[in-house]
Amino acid sequence: MLRTRIVTAVFLLAGLLGALFFLPGPGWIALCVLICAVAAWEWGGLAGWNGKARIAYAVALGTLCAVLDHSIGAIEADLFLLAALFWLFVVPFWLKYKWSLNKWSAALVGCIVLVPPTLVFIVLRESIGPVTVLVAAAPVWIADIAAYFSGRAFGRAKLAPSISPGKTWAGAIGATLGVMAYCSAVFAAVANGFHIEKAGILLLDFTVTLGTILVILTLSVVLTALSIVGDLFESLLKRQAGVKDSSNLLPGHGGVLDRIDSLTSTLPVLAVLEFIFFVYLF
Repeated sequence: MLRTRIVTAVFLLAGLLGALFFLPGPGWIALCVLICAVAAWEWGGLAGWNGKARIAYAVALGTLCAVLDHSIGAIEADLFLLAALFWLFVVPFWLKYKWSLNKWSAALVGCIVLVPPTLVFIVLRESIGPVTVLVAAAPVWIADIAAYFSGRAFGRAKLAPSISPGKTWAGAIGATLGVMAYCSAVFAAVANGFHIEKAGILLLDFTVTLGTILVILTLSVVLTALSIVGDLFESLLKRQAGVKDSSNLLPGHGGVLDRIDSLTSTLPVLAVLEFIFFVYLF
């Protein structure tokens, strides 16, 4: 199982990197839209829809992403903020009280879960570049890998046994430490000594201080917590639907939704932070 998981992960990463750096803009948009559509099709399965409804929903969300990318303008921040608020303030209660989807609420929740992160992937590459997409997605991948191996090595106490029996506190701690190390390395390599001035006034200074260290560590903890929340949210929906994976499209990994569940919760929050950073400082 582990070998299959690793082989699939290598092919997925190679394909993503190739698309990210070498596909032209329209090709990258088409790929993101396709991933959203497949995830929407899987989401329909978790909601208990029939085959035609699942296909219609996949086409609808894929089309919505394509349309919004061409006319997003002023609503970009609103979409990302809506998704961020959903993950920060709604999903924790959803997990606590184990709410379930019905066939009508699933359509709305699916839009909030799938459309904003798809647009984040598109907008980041278009506006800043492919490296930024990797920087934004890497914490989730690192958290997933660190949680998997630390959980296997040290996992005893269960994190949320009624939702996902395989997740442990050791895995969560390992994920947090991994993301802390990553964020610290990025800061040391890119941001240290970087400062922003406007009209001769120092607005922001990224020089290493106790304050910046605390900010980096806090951001690391928040990102890790969000990635775990995204994972647990999908696990709850799968448990309620009575399935192990969202689909069997990816050997060893389940479905597309199983691979992007943590990205759906972290990317909108990162996008809001980026929007605040650029709008209010520039």
